[in-house]
This record gives sequence, structure tokens and C-alpha cells, in this order.
Amino acid sequence: MPLRRKDYQLIEEIIPNGARILDVGCGEGDLLHALKLSKDVRGYGIELHEEKIISCVGKGIQVHHGDMEQLLSVYPDNSFDYVVLSRTLQEIKNPAKVLMEIVRIGKQAIVSFPNFAHWKIRLQLMFSGTAPKNPALPYEWYNTPNIHYLTIKDFYNFVRSHNIEVLRAEFFSGHKKISLLPNLFGEEALFLIKARR
Repeated sequence: MPLRRKDYQLIEEIIPNGARILDVGCGEGDLLHALKLSKDVRGYGIELHEEKIISCVGKGIQVHHGDMEQLLSVYPDNSFDYVVLSRTLQEIKNPAKVLMEIVRIGKQAIVSFPNFAHWKIRLQLMFSGTAPKNPALPYEWYNTPNIHYLTIKDFYNFVRSHNIEVLRAEFFSGHKKISLLPNLFGEEALFLIKARR
């Protein structure tokens, strides 16, 4: 099964064969299922929504039902080779706590998120005066799950101030990689990070 999302493709590129993975906010388990087939990973998920858990179970994914902010604290340090948080960070009530937990329980962590400083979002706010909407942010202001509007620059500032090392950073719009002024031209970002121990 080919992975369509660019962040999923990059995650598949990063994850080595046989790795032990925790996907936090795993949704319907598409990423874990694909990694299980292509990389023979030992994958586990955390998901809040019951209908998505049913989909995971149907794909043979082991998933814990509950709030990630509470469940992450029960895992010991370095429980997983990789902890994945894909397009979920902006929806979390306490992102700082979750980020610190995923670098504690994972030897490395992969985080992807939409960049709210992308030039189209800036223009939309300036000229239309309405909440941003694009393929990465398809919701209306009243039904969006996004509660934190972070940018690539915000994420860099956070990791610098919290003793987290960036091992790799990728920026993209659609399926095109962005290298020039990513905070302006990147619609989405993906970071491979780890705690400085």
C-alpha cells in the first residue's frame, strides 16, 4: 500500500527495518500498517477516538485507547526506538508536556505539523481577514481540531530551549521539498529529534 502523505513517506524513509514504534494519535492506523508491511516494525498506537481504534484493530494494529497526555507517562524511558507524532501536535492541549514525554520514552521522535506561517496563510489572513484554510488545514474556524497555531520557527525555538536536538528537518509543500526560507514557503514540516542526554 503506497503512502500518499508526504510526511508518511519521509517517516517510512527514516524508520529502519524491525524498529519498535509508538504512533501517538495513530488515527486509523494507516502509517503503522504500512510500516508493518514494508519495514516489519513492531508498532503500537495511542488513539482517543473509538471508531479509529476499530479500524486499527481491523488492520492488526495494537492500540491503546485513551488520552495521550495521560498514557505517555506510564511508559519507561527509552521504551521505543521511535515515537511518531504526525499532524497531531497542533491538536494537543499541552504540547510541551507531550513533546518532552515522546523524547523521554523514544530514543528518537518524529514530529510533523502544518506550518501556520506559510505565505498563503499570511496572505489569507491579511487580505480576507478569515481563519486560514488550505489542503493541510481544511477546516473552518468553528470545527477545526487545531488549538495551537505553531510555525517552523516556533518549533525551533521550543527545542532549543528544552534541550532537544534536531537530527533532521524536512520542509515541503504538497510533495515538493522546500529548502529556501522554509518558515515562509513550507506548508508542512517534519523533524527527527531526540533528547540531549
